[in-house]
Amino acid sequence: MQNIKKLLQNLNELVMFKHSIFSLPFIFIAMIVSADGWFGWKLFFLGVLAAVSARNFAMGFNRYVDIDIDKDNPRTANRPSVDGRLNKNTILIFTIVNAFVFVLVAFFINSLAFWLSFPILLILGGYSLFKRFSSLAHLILGLSLGLAPIAGVVAVEGQITLWSIFLSIGVMFWVAGFDLLYSLQDIEYDKELKLHSIPSVYGSKCTLFLSQIFHSLTILFWIFFAYLSLSGFFIYVAVFASAVVLYFEHLIVNRDFTKIDKVFFTLNGYLGIMFLIFVIIDKVI
Repeated sequence: MQNIKKLLQNLNELVMFKHSIFSLPFIFIAMIVSADGWFGWKLFFLGVLAAVSARNFAMGFNRYVDIDIDKDNPRTANRPSVDGRLNKNTILIFTIVNAFVFVLVAFFINSLAFWLSFPILLILGGYSLFKRFSSLAHLILGLSLGLAPIAGVVAVEGQITLWSIFLSIGVMFWVAGFDLLYSLQDIEYDKELKLHSIPSVYGSKCTLFLSQIFHSLTILFWIFFAYLSLSGFFIYVAVFASAVVLYFEHLIVNRDFTKIDKVFFTLNGYLGIMFLIFVIIDKVI
């Protein structure tokens, strides 16, 4: 029993389960808007399972293929995948099991969700490979989380709507924007290993500017989402509040790079939850 508990703790640390906060709000935002209110407990539980298993697969695959990169990076050297607490076979089995769970859950949602589950897994795994040869890896990571709203609409309606595409594009630029900021921590290490992150190729000033552009596009596409989904006043409030949060995020990072962890995990986590709360007020309450 003690060994199982220890294994679960290590797997939890491997995928940083608490950071599911970034993807979960936006799948439920899309489901609530699509259903114009509450979408039912069945889809709620299936949505949670799909989002968690998809993220576990993506994180597990990332940790598995990045062992050679992470082992010499001081920031990542204490991860369970690197320090010996989890061996490669355990991580691989964990990754495969979560891929199977994701496909199985998609099957029980509807046929479109099932067939889309396979290309989604390819995209989720693509980020870990892209950064080895292309600076577009930041956008691939953004696309991975940006698929959540489309998945939510497919679950409720069995089709992809135009407004969900705009919501997803906004999420993509939101995630890519803060991934650029987060990557500033590894700029020297990425240069040494010749990894194709934007900070290592174009420098910190360009990275900060491009992140600002990405987050401006985030707000623009979320305004399009609010308009096309015929949303009410509170969703526009959510978009405005998100713009304020992102503005302060960039103020903090521009003043002190050491605050990147705080910005990444705190402000961005609050943004998703805040957006979801306003959507619930608008569509449910």
